[in-house]
Amino acid sequence: MPQMQFTGIIERDEDWYVALCPELDIASQGNSVEEARQNLIEAIELFFEVASPTEIRERTRPEVFVTQMRVAIA
Repeated sequence: MPQMQFTGIIERDEDWYVALCPELDIASQGNSVEEARQNLIEAIELFFEVASPTEIRERTRPEVFVTQMRVAIA
């Protein structure tokens, strides 16, 4: 089975962990970081199972850069 690599960004939101794949604009959540990660993988796999080639092409962002920045706060 072919595989692709995607970015997963996970952040805490009160009692949940929210996971986002910015390349596809797909999100999921879970009770832990690992659960949110696994749920996001499942959501991405489901997307590829049901999406048309046109939808995949339109939603896919080929370049996503994740970086940290230092910002002066007044």
